[in-house]
Amino acid sequence: MSAAILKSHEKDLGGGFVVRRLLPSSVKQTVGPFIFFDHFGPIDVAPDANHDVRPHPHIGLATVTYLFEGAMDHRDSIGSYQRIEPGAINWMTAGRGIVHSERTPGDLAGQPHRTHGLQLWAALPKAHEEDEPSFTHTPQADIPVVTLDGAVVKVLIGTAFGRTSPVRTYMQTVYLDVALQAGQELRLDGLPAEAAIYPISGTVLVDGVALAPHTMALLESNAVPVVTAGTGPAQFVVIGGEPLDGPRFIFWNFVSSSRERLAQAGEDWSAQRMGQVPGETEFIPLPKPPARPAPQFL
Repeated sequence: MSAAILKSHEKDLGGGFVVRRLLPSSVKQTVGPFIFFDHFGPIDVAPDANHDVRPHPHIGLATVTYLFEGAMDHRDSIGSYQRIEPGAINWMTAGRGIVHSERTPGDLAGQPHRTHGLQLWAALPKAHEEDEPSFTHTPQADIPVVTLDGAVVKVLIGTAFGRTSPVRTYMQTVYLDVALQAGQELRLDGLPAEAAIYPISGTVLVDGVALAPHTMALLESNAVPVVTAGTGPAQFVVIGGEPLDGPRFIFWNFVSSSRERLAQAGEDWSAQRMGQVPGETEFIPLPKPPARPAPQFL
């Protein structure tokens, strides 16, 4: 049973690259540790389009990148380089601070191609907000896949249906990619205290009620929803986890339990004290901060 429905709003990240943002929301800031949820695509990218994301910083969170189509090159200030492709989970812990860029790979630049994926942020528990930054790539081949009657479940993060993802997290976290055959249903037992369902394609019904495209169904605590595909195949994701240890303040790409820490991060970025991405000469300037950062629903 759904506790609430979150509607997306569009956000232009530049160059005509528009995403649909679900979290944070005025209804609920986080679902488990997840404080940010962007869905982009599917987009037919024109040869002359520029969807590159120049170097920018993060603190206090982990970025979680998952693609359905396309590819991107990740580079960061601790020296990581990774081509991100469909089916893999890429977890970057910002901790005390990291800088990264996300660019179109050379073999796709100037070529028509498609891109489709999800970008999530997991807020770090207070005890780990200032951890050393790190980056971990888990390839598609290492993601557990559970085949059930009429359903295929990829356990991207956490434990479900008797399988556990190798992706390491800081608290209980669940992230599933589910494909249902037409008319088939799946009972979601054992969900964490906070969970939500988001449709990717096709008609998705939660306890018999259709979930509109680009909306997220927040689930009642301890709910055991039954998700059904309509007359065609459907795909959806499940996110959730244990409740975060208190609210977070958000400014731009920074997340923290401390307003003062956000201000310090802004000063550090403006002074270019947060590190550089090897091979990069560009960066995204700091936007003008609010007078007093508060829990924000961007």
